[in-house]
Amino acid sequence: MSNSIVFSSQLEAVMETEEQARNRFQSELEFIQCLANPNYLNFLAQRGFLRERPFINYLKYLLYWKEPDYAKFLKYPHCLHMLELLQYEHFRKELVNAQCAKFIDEQQLLHWQHYSRKRTRLQQALAEQQPPQQQQAPTHANPAAK
Repeated sequence: MSNSIVFSSQLEAVMETEEQARNRFQSELEFIQCLANPNYLNFLAQRGFLRERPFINYLKYLLYWKEPDYAKFLKYPHCLHMLELLQYEHFRKELVNAQCAKFIDEQQLLHWQHYSRKRTRLQQALAEQQPPQQQQAPTHANPAAK
C-alpha cells in the first residue's frame, strides 16, 4: 500500500461526519450550560472530576464557547463566567465545599432578581438625560418627479 492511501484512510478515521459534529456540538452546549449550576460544580468537585488532568484539559478546550459565533447559542451565559473560574485550581478546590456552592448559588439568585430592575432604572436615567428627538416626516423620493 502506498503512503498516500494509508494517510487517506487515517484522515478519514479522524474526520467527523456532519452528524457526529452536530452531536458533539449539542453535547458540549448542554454540558457547558450545566456549568452555570453551582450545585453541579459541587457534585463534580466532590467526585474528584475537577482534580483529573483530562477533565481540566477538557474545560480549557471548552473556552472556545466564549467566541461570539458559539456564545450566541447559550441560554445561560453565566456558564462562561464559571468556565473561566474553573481554569483556576484554587476555585476548583473550593468547590468541594458545599458552603462555597451555596454562596455562589445565592449570589446568582440575587443578581438575577435585581438585574432587570437595575437595567430598567439605568435605561430610564439614560432616556431622561438625552434631549427628546424631533420627529421628522420621512422623505420619499418620487421617481416620477425627476
